[in-house]
Amino acid sequence: MKQVQISDKKFKLYLQYEDIQKAVDNVAEKLNADLKDVDTPLFLGVLTGSFMFLGDLMKRINLPCDVVFIRLASYEGTSSTGKVQEVMGLTTSVKDRTVVVVEDIIDTGTTITELSQILKNAGAKEVKICALLLKPGNYKGNVKIDYAALQIPNDFIVGYGLDYNQLGRQYKDIYVIDE
Repeated sequence: MKQVQISDKKFKLYLQYEDIQKAVDNVAEKLNADLKDVDTPLFLGVLTGSFMFLGDLMKRINLPCDVVFIRLASYEGTSSTGKVQEVMGLTTSVKDRTVVVVEDIIDTGTTITELSQILKNAGAKEVKICALLLKPGNYKGNVKIDYAALQIPNDFIVGYGLDYNQLGRQYKDIYVIDE
């Protein structure tokens, strides 16, 4: 589809599924190489947006690992609230573990900064950050982004797990707002 309508907004095609999959391949290759000597790394998916990325990524990880989820919220409509709400906390211990945080998108860095602190406070040995999308022009955090599959400008996007007011996550492609 070249365009989708979600509620009161129109979105046009931005990234096709095939291009997203190539980016996922590249990130998985780096993770497999970097984590080959790590004893059972823990992949921590940040719900809800990361579910498609994490699912596709896990199909390409070829080493023993655990997968768990946490749910944080910081968006309302098309913009960040600047506050992180922990909707569903950690469901497993991260003490003395290497944790790979898997995010759909890193915008200002508010969520990833908060989550990194949560993991360090819980005793994680090492925290690595992996995102499908990074908005480098918006990023104000001081947490190192270890793996960014793609860098994008400061545009509002939906699809491939990303939403507009909880709608539009189901699209396999990514769409940008068309104003």
